[in-house]
Amino acid sequence: MTTAPMSGRKAQAARNDELILAAARAVFTADPNAPIAAVAERAGVGISALYRRYPSKEALLQKLCGDGLKRYIEVAQRAVDDDEGDPWEVFAAYLRGIVDADSSSLTIRLAGTFQPTEELFADSARASRLAVEAHRRAVEAGVLRPDVTPADIALLFEQLASVKLGDERRTAELRHRYLALVIDSLRLPPARRALPGPAPDDEELGRRWIPEP
Repeated sequence: MTTAPMSGRKAQAARNDELILAAARAVFTADPNAPIAAVAERAGVGISALYRRYPSKEALLQKLCGDGLKRYIEVAQRAVDDDEGDPWEVFAAYLRGIVDADSSSLTIRLAGTFQPTEELFADSARASRLAVEAHRRAVEAGVLRPDVTPADIALLFEQLASVKLGDERRTAELRHRYLALVIDSLRLPPARRALPGPAPDDEELGRRWIPEP
């Protein structure tokens, strides 16, 4: 079965929606108090086009966090459903997938800034159940330190999400570098593998203090 191509108007609306959501994520993770007009400006769309899709900043924040939760659920569900893979590799892939999904950046910046919907509460509860189950399986398989809790893992995700240096590619590279350190500290028996990507140098760290033009 093939999907019929969207009409020109629908295709443009879909493109606008992608631009709006990408812009909203960038704007609000940088400054949760930013006005919705800043999103329209960054996305390069008119404010009326934005309001046709999202009638308020609250609705836009709900959509952002809803999408983030769905990405989390998708990654965690894969881990829980995998009964054939090596237990440690399944759990490590789950950790890497959550870091790539980057839903923790939204948690850090947007938690408490808007009223969650019933759907968000339900998805949050589902995500939590899946995280607990992925953790339980790893502990029972004897590959994860039993003194580490699901709450510990959640806060480790937030710590990794706070790493931001250079562009998106460099930020992702560094997050995986430090995730590799975390992974080695969680694993039973202890392991040590080469860290991905180079460490940040003094110039990279110093650039954080230089205002953008």
